[in-house]
Amino acid sequence: MSRKVLVVGEVRDGSLRNVSYETIAAGKTVAEGGEVVGVLIGDAVKDLGKDMIQYGADRVAVVEDEKLKSYSSDGFSQALLAVIESEKPDGILIGHTALGKDLAPKVAAKLDAGLISDATAVESAGEHVVFTRPIYSGKAFEKKIITDGIIFATIRPNNISPLEKDESRTGDIETVDAGIKDLRAIIKEVVRKVSEGVDLSEAKVIVSGGRGVKSADGFKPLKELADVLGGAVGASRGACDAGYCDYSLQIGQTGKVVTPDLYIACGISGAIQHLAGMSNSKVIVAINKDPEANIFNVADYGIVGDLFEVVPLLTEEIKKLKVTSA
Repeated sequence: MSRKVLVVGEVRDGSLRNVSYETIAAGKTVAEGGEVVGVLIGDAVKDLGKDMIQYGADRVAVVEDEKLKSYSSDGFSQALLAVIESEKPDGILIGHTALGKDLAPKVAAKLDAGLISDATAVESAGEHVVFTRPIYSGKAFEKKIITDGIIFATIRPNNISPLEKDESRTGDIETVDAGIKDLRAIIKEVVRKVSEGVDLSEAKVIVSGGRGVKSADGFKPLKELADVLGGAVGASRGACDAGYCDYSLQIGQTGKVVTPDLYIACGISGAIQHLAGMSNSKVIVAINKDPEANIFNVADYGIVGDLFEVVPLLTEEIKKLKVTSA
């Protein structure tokens, strides 16, 4: 059963986030041979349409307005609803990011549609599409389908592989006039905390520290290991509460949910709240002095030892491997 599916691209710092390409791949499954239409919303974002097409979108609808330079719930929902009215799709997919988690339920409510949030897998099953999503803090999974009305879902980053980029693909990039008006709030300026390196939510490798790092300086060897691996640094809530690092690094039930290829937990006991944010990582390595720490129950590999001895040794060995393979 072929469908027309809208896939909302997310732009950050002038480029598309990787989750946009992953969501296009999910859109291909939902469309089942039908049309995948990329959607770009913002100010001066039209040039990014070719990237969505090269990663699998058939064409792209763009809403550009200087009022959309920064994300606002009112502005982006007006823009997306205008595209929906124009395209009349059978399905809508958005990344399960901070933007998607705010925009999707607002638009779903306007459409009087159901919403499946935080999907980690999408598969075709006859006339329906089956979405898999975690429940009970990741301890179980449920499969859901939408039996009536528009298919609307958000896709968790780092769970669905994007399609191969094909630079030979072409498609129309059309502008939709949304007539953005009556915004209740206008963002004059966005001030971000400076964060270096890889985006934590999309990192393929994450090195995280808990209370066992003992201080802000204790994160330095973790940062060195993450740099060698081309990854990002994360933290447990305990480390954030202790003031060792900023809350923007927090991973867990009340922080970011991540699914990297490799997660290295250093000095983290493994409280259930932290596991909810990282237990679906593909490979988990735990480093802890306490052999009874709960983190070892979910780890694929465990090292019982002092992280301040183990982490620098790992860093040096990886550096040697890189030199050997170069």
